This record gives sequence, structure tokens and C-alpha cells, in this order.
Amino acid sequence: MEVSDEALLAGVAGGDADAMAAFVRRHQARVFGMALSVVGVPAVAEEVAQEAFVRAWRHAGNYDPRRARASTWLLTITRNVAIDVLRVRRELATEPVAMAELLMAPSNDGDRVDDADDVTAALRELPKDQAVAVVLSVHFGLTAREIGERQHVPLGTAKTRIRTGLTRLRGILEVRHD
Repeated sequence: MEVSDEALLAGVAGGDADAMAAFVRRHQARVFGMALSVVGVPAVAEEVAQEAFVRAWRHAGNYDPRRARASTWLLTITRNVAIDVLRVRRELATEPVAMAELLMAPSNDGDRVDDADDVTAALRELPKDQAVAVVLSVHFGLTAREIGERQHVPLGTAKTRIRTGLTRLRGILEVRHD
């Protein structure tokens, strides 16, 4: 019989390393997936996932099964860690619009991965305003309101640029991978 998440967390709260290992094995794919969906960079998502499990380990004693399922509690921690990481990364980027344009600029360095090159090439096929809005949203985690302010356009225009840009980007990438 499989041990419940709640029982595993009770074991973790009591210092049981085996319970923590079982909890991590059970949830690592979902935690990584959540982290990746928020931060968009696999290496950063791995760090986020690791930190989420560290926080879960530290705060397992505070978990209350009456308030949420253990998986929901853990994914909430993951999401919060990922958002914190995005905020720090956003603060480190001096000017997101300039960074977005730099990411889309042609590059001769051979350090990029093929997928990144595919995405970058696809971004170059979009109208510049849509490409910048997509990069600001996905890479930097800016809201549509923040993007509208930075691009000096109304909120509705920013939302349309993001939505249309993502739809076109998906279409371009699907054609390339078929």
C-alpha cells in the first residue's frame, strides 16, 4: 500500500530522510514542470525545484492537511519560489526591452542550444512589437500591464501582442518540427 503524501510530510517533519526522498521522487516531475512553466529556462527551473523541496522540508511541520492537499501545498511553494526568482532576474536585467531585442538579434556564438536557436529564429519572424511582448512576458515574467507601460501602448494592445505573438510563434515552431 502506498503511503499518503500527508504521512510522508509528517515523516519529513519528524526528520525522516527516507520520507523526504519518497516525497521528492513522487513529486519531482510535477515540481520541475511547474517551475519550468513559470521561469522558462530548464537550468533555472531545476534550481527552483530544488529550493521548493528545501522549503517543503523546512516547513513540513507547518503543513495542515485541512487547508490543502500536500501536492497543492508543494506546487504553491514552487510557484512562489519561481516568481521570486523571476523578480530577482527582472531586477538584474537593466532594461527588459533592450534585453528582448538583444535576444532576437542575430548571433554568431555557438553556445546556444538548438531549441533556443529555433525559438530565436522563430521570434525573428514575428513583427518586432509582438516578439518583444512575447519575450518580456515569457522570459522576464512581466504582466501585460507592465509590457503595455514599457511599450507605451494600452493594456488591450499589449494583451493582443502577447496572445497573437505566442500563437504565431507556436505555429512557426510546429511547422519547423513537422
